[in-house]
Formats: sequence, structure tokens, C-alpha cells
Amino acid sequence: MSNPWVVATATVVIIALSAFFVAVEFALLAAKRHRLEDAAASSRAARAALRSSTELTLLLAGSQLGITVCTLALGAITKPAVHHWITPVVSDLGAPYWVADVVGFVLALVIVTFLHLVVGEMAPKSWAIAHPERSATMLALPMRAFMVPIRPILVALNSAANWCLRKVGVEPVESVGAGQNPDDLRHLVEHSASVGALEVAYSAQLSGALDLRRLTVADLVASHPAPSTVPENATAGDVRRLARESGHLRILVAAPGAPAPSGVVHVRDTLLLDDDAPVTGVTKPVFELEATMPLHTALTRMRETSNHLAVVRTSEHGSAVATLADVLAHLFPRTTAAAQGTAAPSAAGR
Repeated sequence: MSNPWVVATATVVIIALSAFFVAVEFALLAAKRHRLEDAAASSRAARAALRSSTELTLLLAGSQLGITVCTLALGAITKPAVHHWITPVVSDLGAPYWVADVVGFVLALVIVTFLHLVVGEMAPKSWAIAHPERSATMLALPMRAFMVPIRPILVALNSAANWCLRKVGVEPVESVGAGQNPDDLRHLVEHSASVGALEVAYSAQLSGALDLRRLTVADLVASHPAPSTVPENATAGDVRRLARESGHLRILVAAPGAPAPSGVVHVRDTLLLDDDAPVTGVTKPVFELEATMPLHTALTRMRETSNHLAVVRTSEHGSAVATLADVLAHLFPRTTAAAQGTAAPSAAGR
């Protein structure tokens, strides 16, 4: 192929196709799934991008196949043509033919590699990383159309690659991860605080929030003493007296010898009762949490049921009490400590 216009046109098309496949590859890796889900309701292209994200390895196989074909096409069409054009020019300068041939080969290789690497790979890669959701949405439909006729080939290639991975102990995945895990975020928070990019107070709050997903209810109540209780036949005077002594507004009710309290009385519900009046009428069932429950799940459960206090059965202490104040202390350690130092005991307790 010696016609320079034909070669130039073919080269532009090949490099453009290479750029397309490179952009598809990096856009799928960088796009956030939740953003694609938000756009999928009103955009067919976004729905196509979302489907592509669920079969990531197959899409990457298609991109890699396209890039490889483009590279081979440049080597078969553009490089020989450029070599053919440069060699006579160097020979006319007085160089021996073999020198002109070597120089032409090297310059053709450099020119084609530069065009392919910079224009066909690096530029589209940077664009896709800078605008991941936009590029993924723009390129999804044509990429899926490209995959329709060659899907059997891609499935075979992908299966072969997955077989190789399993042989070395790696389990392939079909979709990109949704985001950073709590350990990654915790490391980022600690690093930001250590370099002065994040205030220590905010760092403690963020670390506390991340701990909610790592800790369990048992971790929260591990150092708590056994709860103070009144018997089931207790009077309003007994409840008010224990509230004054403990500083707690909610008093647990337990039968003698029972493994855990069965009810709870708020001291405000006893204010209109006589001292010798029984509290059975104002006793409410106790809210219980499992010791193995993650702390963030416990917080959600307490908020949904409007319970500020929960009883936790543990193997070490039989039962313990967890409060919203205890959970919030993990989120706002400095603020909670200050509140405990200035407020009444009941404000920091239950």
C-alpha cells in the first residue's frame, strides 16, 4: 500500500479505534456504579454501561482484543509504508542502501509507536479517567454492538484467562469493586490527620464512624458493669431511689434469679405515683440486642424502634446494657467526654 492518502486515512482510523478501546477499558474501571445507577433511569446508554460493569472481564477482553488488532494493523499497514517512504529519502542523502534501510525501519518504528502510544493510548486513557461515568456512558452502546458478533470468541478467551488465574490460586471477578473498604478509608483518615490535612477532632469522629462497621455490640459492652435492677414487685419509691443513686433515668426490672432483665421503667412515668405504688403498670418490655450484632446494625435498630437502651446477653457477665450514648461516644469521643464532664450523670448514661 503505497498511496499516502490511503495509508494516512487507514492510520487515522486504526488509531481512533485503538483510542476507543483504551477509553472503554479505563472508563469501566474508573466509573462509579452508583452514579451509573442514578443515570440509568433516564438514559439507555447509562443502562448499557451498567450492564457492562456487571460483566467487566468480558468487556476488558473485548477491549484488549480490539487494542491488539489495532496494534497489529498499524504494524502491517502504517509501519511498512512509512519505512518505504523514509528509506529513499535517507538513501538520496548519500547513505548506503543498508544504512538507509535500517534508519527507515527505526524511524518508522518510532513514529508509529509514538502515534499509537500517545494518541491511541495515553490521551484516551487520561480522558476516561478524568470523566469516567461520562466516557463509560458515551462508549457503552458502540462497545456492546462491537461485542455482539464476537461474543463467543470473547467468552472463550475469557474462560481461558480465568482458567489460568484459578490455576495460580486467584478467583476471577466479573464486576469492579464499589469502592474502598473500611480499612482503606481508616488508613486514609489516619494519613490525612498525620500530615495535618484533617483536624484531629474530625479524624476521631471519622474513625469512630468506621469502627461502627467493625465492632460488635459485645465490644461496646465488654467493660460495662452488670446493670442495676429492681425486682418485679418494686414500687415507684424504689425506682426513684435507684434513679437518684445511679443517675440513670431508665431502671431495669428483673425477676429474682433471672438471667436478664425483662422490663424497663422510665423514672418520669413514676412521678405521679405514690411511693408504695407498684410499677407494673408503667413497666415496658425490655429491648434486646444480640452480642454478635455489628454496631452499625444495632444503632439502626435502636433508632428505628426509638429505643435508647438495650439489654445485651453476654457469656462473660450474663447481661449488660448498651445505650445510644455509648454508640455516640464512638462517633464523637471528644464532644461526649466534654458532655460527661459538665452534664449530670444521667445525661451520659441512660
